[in-house]
Amino acid sequence: MNTGMENTLSVATAVSNTGDGGILPLQILGMVLGVTGLVFFLGAAVGLVRFPDFYTRMHAAGKGDTLSTMLMLIGFALVTMQDFSLTSFLIVLKILSVVLFIYLTSPTSSHALMRAAFEDDEMPLSEEDIKKSKNRNRRKKS
Repeated sequence: MNTGMENTLSVATAVSNTGDGGILPLQILGMVLGVTGLVFFLGAAVGLVRFPDFYTRMHAAGKGDTLSTMLMLIGFALVTMQDFSLTSFLIVLKILSVVLFIYLTSPTSSHALMRAAFEDDEMPLSEEDIKKSKNRNRRKKS
């Protein structure tokens, strides 16, 4: 005679045996996209430190933020997609809606900040300004 406990154990065993534990190609692609997004975040951070004026720094921040966040979230969506069920589809749809929101708002906010700086008479650096600042830095080091 089969008891309730034996049924529970057999169902748990059947569920644990269905997952083969392997990595799906979509998960590998998701991991690659996530790492690529991290590389772009690193590039944006380097741009914020190395670029000479506000406008080029905002360009690095806006482009790097938008692209890297989108890549990482799309990668996360692919990694979390274990099967093609309704639950997985809804999770991917929510993540893609966040990607769309970031895609629309990040460049817009960067543009608004640059426009506000321009209206406050923050002018971009010219080639001569960059050369002068490099010469000042060399004099300070010696």
